[in-house]
Amino acid sequence: MKHFISSCFRAVLALSLFCIVSGFFSSCTEEIAVGNSFLEKAPGGTVTQDTIFGSAEYTRQFLAGIYSTQFYALPCRSSNGEPQSLNYWKGMPESLGDCHHLFYSASMVATNYYTGSLTSEVNTYGNNNIYPFGNEGTWTTVRRCYTMLENIDRVPDMPSEEKERIKDQVRCLLANAYFVCFRHYGGLPIITGTFSGSDTSYDLPRGTIDETVEFIVGLLDEVIQGNHLPWGYTASEAASEAGHWTLAGAMALKVKVLQFAASPLFNSDQPYYYGQYSLPNDLVAWYGGYSADRWTRYLNACRDFFQQLQQKGIYSLVVPAGDTQEDYRFAFRQAYLLENSPEAIHTVRVSNDTGGNNYQWFNLRTNERMSYCPTFEFMTMFPWADGRPFDWNQTAARGELDFIFVKGDSIEGQQMLQNRQYTRDPRLYETMTVNGALQTINWGDGYTSGENYELWVGGYTAAESPKTNTGIYATGFRHLKYIAGEAYNKQHPQWCWITLSEMYLSMAEALVQAGGSLTEAISYVDAVRARVGLRGLVECNPDKALTSSRDALLQEILRERACELDLQDSRYFDLIRYRRSDIFSSTLHGLRIYRLIPQSDGSWTRSERAWTGSDKARYASRPQDYRYYEPSHFDYEIFPITTGARIWWSQGFDSKWYLQPFPVTEVNKGYGLTQNAGW
Repeated sequence: MKHFISSCFRAVLALSLFCIVSGFFSSCTEEIAVGNSFLEKAPGGTVTQDTIFGSAEYTRQFLAGIYSTQFYALPCRSSNGEPQSLNYWKGMPESLGDCHHLFYSASMVATNYYTGSLTSEVNTYGNNNIYPFGNEGTWTTVRRCYTMLENIDRVPDMPSEEKERIKDQVRCLLANAYFVCFRHYGGLPIITGTFSGSDTSYDLPRGTIDETVEFIVGLLDEVIQGNHLPWGYTASEAASEAGHWTLAGAMALKVKVLQFAASPLFNSDQPYYYGQYSLPNDLVAWYGGYSADRWTRYLNACRDFFQQLQQKGIYSLVVPAGDTQEDYRFAFRQAYLLENSPEAIHTVRVSNDTGGNNYQWFNLRTNERMSYCPTFEFMTMFPWADGRPFDWNQTAARGELDFIFVKGDSIEGQQMLQNRQYTRDPRLYETMTVNGALQTINWGDGYTSGENYELWVGGYTAAESPKTNTGIYATGFRHLKYIAGEAYNKQHPQWCWITLSEMYLSMAEALVQAGGSLTEAISYVDAVRARVGLRGLVECNPDKALTSSRDALLQEILRERACELDLQDSRYFDLIRYRRSDIFSSTLHGLRIYRLIPQSDGSWTRSERAWTGSDKARYASRPQDYRYYEPSHFDYEIFPITTGARIWWSQGFDSKWYLQPFPVTEVNKGYGLTQNAGW
């Protein structure tokens, strides 16, 4: 398998043969087509396919091309073509949850979702929502997968063992493409092969929830039972093998599929749109009733995964090098950012270039197009550094708001705070910028240095952004995940789709929902918390009865998922699958911070003056003046987000938003697709 990687996977974006083949296939598109890409008739001759599948090397390149169409959540380019998940003019689903708000007014999220104006109409490029049914690459991937499965056995110079491995990788790619789409739309047309080219009409009714889930799980079970893929790749193999589907990846993806399927969105006594809308066939968006067996099946998939993990190893939670805040921060960053991370079960890349300007997620990190500002609500989810829950009101009552991010000493003759302590969950500082944290993050460890973030109104970093509720600091915070300050510059731009920490938290959720041991569930959560130095859930929450209250423990697990899995396409879908209309309809907030200046009478007044670039330099030789020292006393104001205020906050969350609308043009093609409720 390694010769496959070295020859083509790392050069996937520059494959001349694949581009020719892809272009040829797309030129044969019929009018009746799923998303204008799958139901293409076969090429007029067999020469092109004979060329590809007449050579092992060309076949490997074709596989690399299928990998290139995988879903990648971080918008990193400007394009009207597929996949639209990469298009920063669209916007991420995470900006529809409660952890982030997008302040880019030209994005589709702002124009179609925040305003409530989304419809089933599409533009000239086939785009209309956050995951366009016909312009995301789903059906391109499906077609290519079946082309491979139907033709690989005739490759003359490829070992049979390699053929079986490629088949199982393709089944994983196919299952993954279906699952990503399933989360947005519910039941999908079930495609089971390519088309002959002689078909004059197509009958592809929309599959039910049960049929769609069983189709996806069936693909993964075939991989798991076949056992042709390696369980995983070691750290030393990561440079050449990272990003390929493995047996661990297949089992973990099965967990994700069954988790979504068992959740209340589809597994409930009534459909999510009950009492508001109706469908000709409810089963395309609902199981038809609740079954506890679905949670049990989810739990069994988790147990299967961990049983194999115990036997085969390779994956493990990162062990911090020590017990300092820096050690914990680096452990968390290693877990998701390094390509040889023992926690990375399946990762996706859009580029292998570590020196160019084509990876816009990082390069546009200070551009409004990437203004996925963390919310005040998200900030409060992160506990104190020892694991105790953070409570704003209690902290204010104790007069300790100045210590909600950092704590230090003003020492005569030292301009910067000394003995600086980071007072919150280490993951907070790796996820968002906060006032008083040091800006320069080291790539090789968890230490920080340099200037402090001045996020008060008028501060050197945030300037007027929090005051005007605009720009990359519109909420008083800026996102840091997959950026790590400047440290991510010229590093491999991978995105984690499945991590071991997610599997730990999924196991905990499955135990809670399937009637398992709450003590066992807590142990899985505590293992993830221990990686960043947090004490156990029960010890830190003595008032929540976590060993006896399943609902209380479930809420803690979902909060931990938000803190641990930010920007991994998790939180928004957690809210969707649990039908949390209460959260979707609740106004989100930012935090305005004001620098306080001491007065001669002992009082304090607000100031909108920066320290860096102003007082710091002006009073550098006057340590007797308070302006010589880094500001450490502030006033705080929680404010509602008004820029791009979501219509859900004022008019409530309509149940139709739980699933996306199919393009009306697709429904009207008449091959059997039916529209989702309310659209």
